[in-house]
Amino acid sequence: MPKNQLVRYYCTLSNKNYLLRGLALYSSLSQYAEPFKLWILCMDDETYNILAKLKLKNVYLIKLSEFEDKELLAVKSTRTPGEYCWTCTPSLPLYVLKKFPKVDMVSYLDADLCFYSSPEPIFDEMGEKSIMIIPHRFADRRKLKEKMNGLYNVGMLSFRRDVEGQKCLNWWRERCLEWCFYKFEDGKIGDQKYLDQFPRLFKNVCILKNLGAGVGVWNIRQYRVWKKNNHVYINNAPLIFYHFADFEIYSYIPFLLPSPLTGYGEISTYRELIYNQYFQTVY
Repeated sequence: MPKNQLVRYYCTLSNKNYLLRGLALYSSLSQYAEPFKLWILCMDDETYNILAKLKLKNVYLIKLSEFEDKELLAVKSTRTPGEYCWTCTPSLPLYVLKKFPKVDMVSYLDADLCFYSSPEPIFDEMGEKSIMIIPHRFADRRKLKEKMNGLYNVGMLSFRRDVEGQKCLNWWRERCLEWCFYKFEDGKIGDQKYLDQFPRLFKNVCILKNLGAGVGVWNIRQYRVWKKNNHVYINNAPLIFYHFADFEIYSYIPFLLPSPLTGYGEISTYRELIYNQYFQTVY
């Protein structure tokens, strides 16, 4: 690792149901993303207590009681636990920027991501931009999902400590406080469809082009996935991270049987290159 490499700052949130996934994310960051610091918002006491005992290097825990403000508490009873996690998402990078003045830029990560190589190409492409978003890049057979799920995925987002970055975060937080539910209504769904408006409302937005970032079940079928020198490639780009959204294990025999209900049944071709490593880490 070069001595002058920047420390990257990340944040994520997790409850007890996503704890193993969050630990897999941490393990992959430790392998490929040093040096880094990761803030984890613990959505329940069980998650906080377990992570506190583990004393993970480079990890800073945030108790939910320390994080919640009056605006979040005012809407908490109107949201399911999952919807409340989405409601909290934009408030988390804002919290890190406000509480830690030395953080120049923070990247939000969903807990069900796993890195397979260095994230530095993402930051190289972002350059000095204020905001970074990653397109879903739906495969043709899934293109209709774009209307409901949006152009961009919440999996990884970066915000710089500047006027546009903080303005965007505050706008997104306000929208999620107003409406953040697991249903499609008036062109909205959860916290995600709001991202469609980022490039129109804010300056200095990087729409990431690197195909190695943001790979998931919704787009992988359109790529050539191959391996060389122990590295997985998406077309000609090294796989940076894979988003294991809706990933569930229904059998441990022979080793991985994803749920056909979530669409993972169609990608068994890639399980040796991508899924086995995640399966072994999570379980």
